[in-house]
Amino acid sequence: MKVTLIVLDSLGIGELPDAEEFGDKGADTLGHITDKYRIMDIPNMKKLGYGNIDGAANGEYIIENPIGSFGKLKEASQGKDTITGHWEMAGIVTEIPFKTYPDGFPKKFMDKFEEAIGVQTIGNYAASGTVIIDELGPEHEKTGKPIVYTSSDSVLQIAVNTDVISLKRLYEICSIAREMLVGEFACGRVIARPYITVDGKRERTPDRHDYAVIPPKDTVLDDIKNSGKTVYGVGKISDIFNGMGISESVHTISNMDGVDKTIEAMKMDFEGFIFTNLVDFDSKYGHRRDPVGYGKAIEEFDKRLPEIIDAMEDRDVLMLTADHGNDPTAHGTDHTREYIPIVVYSKKMKVSINLGTRSTFADIGATVSDFLRVELPDYGESFKDLLVL
Repeated sequence: MKVTLIVLDSLGIGELPDAEEFGDKGADTLGHITDKYRIMDIPNMKKLGYGNIDGAANGEYIIENPIGSFGKLKEASQGKDTITGHWEMAGIVTEIPFKTYPDGFPKKFMDKFEEAIGVQTIGNYAASGTVIIDELGPEHEKTGKPIVYTSSDSVLQIAVNTDVISLKRLYEICSIAREMLVGEFACGRVIARPYITVDGKRERTPDRHDYAVIPPKDTVLDDIKNSGKTVYGVGKISDIFNGMGISESVHTISNMDGVDKTIEAMKMDFEGFIFTNLVDFDSKYGHRRDPVGYGKAIEEFDKRLPEIIDAMEDRDVLMLTADHGNDPTAHGTDHTREYIPIVVYSKKMKVSINLGTRSTFADIGATVSDFLRVELPDYGESFKDLLVL
């Protein structure tokens, strides 16, 4: 048996009750994409019950008699970033938010970091990654100084033109930063952001690499792996968990590549958990505030769902979810604090169940554990017994 969990990165479905505290009052990623793009052509997601989730896109995608079960989940953690969301799914609630650096990293840290890497840097402010390489690319390419920037997340990002600084050296620089960003300078992630110049235009390459802080304790992934079953990460999953609890992993270069590699894993001979992140929704469309592009990407994913379902054995389980919101109509460029969807499907499912509103993302990991007959985690409540299989 395999359980496949596909994270449609940032596809939130409406503001959480505390969204105003995070500056996200009124956020609704799915709803506002529908408003600004169109009522999307997503027959397969609708068939699974995606549109029947309470409040999703003001009911625009509701159908009668979906074949999957559906619900939504609150975030119990204090945050709205990638690590916080994925860790909570796997059973870790982040009660103290990761430290952020909206005014850039302190001079004390930057001095030590530049000494450690042997070169000065430029930037060190909050910015969009595509904007900052246009702003600072000429100086970087002339001087060889790496571009450092951040966002409202707990992240230090380093961008370089790989014709100026090699990809291998960029990864080395990021590894050094990761080792240094602890204690007084704690930070959730360091991200390598390589780019190239094509016909005079600076374009980021798919060689992004995330260096995350180590989870503070074992997760559902560790429990599954330690039980002798396989945990197969697709996309940036291994990076998010710093490799902990991962049996095998594969890098992806796009959403569709992520779907291809998920289907390949589903056809492999093992029992366990396939954990996929499709990051383009977030990085290419959410952060860039592109509701039209986001809508087209959702429709593109929808067209692949029949292939995903065809790859399932009768007793396999498919789940679709998100890790936070990123409303492409909101101010700024950052994530938004929203409910996330949960859609569950098995070919053995006899009745569609409305799972309602769950109190934590951790219910996902607990349910995965339950399906795979692994000891349930301390946090999170399985909804397996609510499903009619």
